[in-house]
Amino acid sequence: MSAPIPFTLHGADGKRIHGDRVQGTGRQVLFITGFLSKRWGNKSKALLHWCQEQGWGFCCYDVRGCGESEGSFTDYTLSDWVADARTVLAMLTSGPPLTIVGNSLGSWIAWLIARDCPLVQQLILIAPAFNMMGERARAIPKERLHAWHTAGWMPWDDDPLHRDWPLSWKWVEESEAYWESTFDGVRRVRTTILHGLQDTVIDPDGSRRFADELQRRDPTFPLDLRLVPGDHRLSDPAQVETLRRLVVEGW
Repeated sequence: MSAPIPFTLHGADGKRIHGDRVQGTGRQVLFITGFLSKRWGNKSKALLHWCQEQGWGFCCYDVRGCGESEGSFTDYTLSDWVADARTVLAMLTSGPPLTIVGNSLGSWIAWLIARDCPLVQQLILIAPAFNMMGERARAIPKERLHAWHTAGWMPWDDDPLHRDWPLSWKWVEESEAYWESTFDGVRRVRTTILHGLQDTVIDPDGSRRFADELQRRDPTFPLDLRLVPGDHRLSDPAQVETLRRLVVEGW
């Protein structure tokens, strides 16, 4: 089996984007992480293993400001992370056909970049966080929303995992703007949404609404919405096996 080889790319500000890649034939898989996540976790390790078994290519990376990539988290917003994904995607365009597996916010980023790249032939979106910050702004108490807008910064919540990661109000503005154009210029890429019914982080109703709107616009769009038992992580053995089948057997 081929071992992952580190790579370095540069963002628009010159900061380095660090990732790992395995060369393969026939197909390649790009994994895009979720919000505040590093590139190597249970899902990316499983995807790497499955790709190695098949002799396929695989790639994952850290966005600027997270993991091993350069930059401070507070210097970047959604548009920067979309740009990072496009930079990595450009590196892969000389390879075989591509499946993008996105996780949470990475799923929405995957959807946004796939419409510009004919190489992308399949999307697997895990608990997609469509319009993540816009939805967050609507869900929090009015007092907290006012404070966020007035101060310009706010942590996602007061959980110890999040409170030291202040979010610019620009996240909300960009999220809403991207959401307004989410269904513009859509390519007919075969798309599967996998979302846990017990997800308390990203409401599965968001995936339902996305699917309804997409199919209202294009009733024959190749979309498979799978709402399954499980939480946001979808990490138990049965859920991992479902993902494996979508990746390996669903091609």
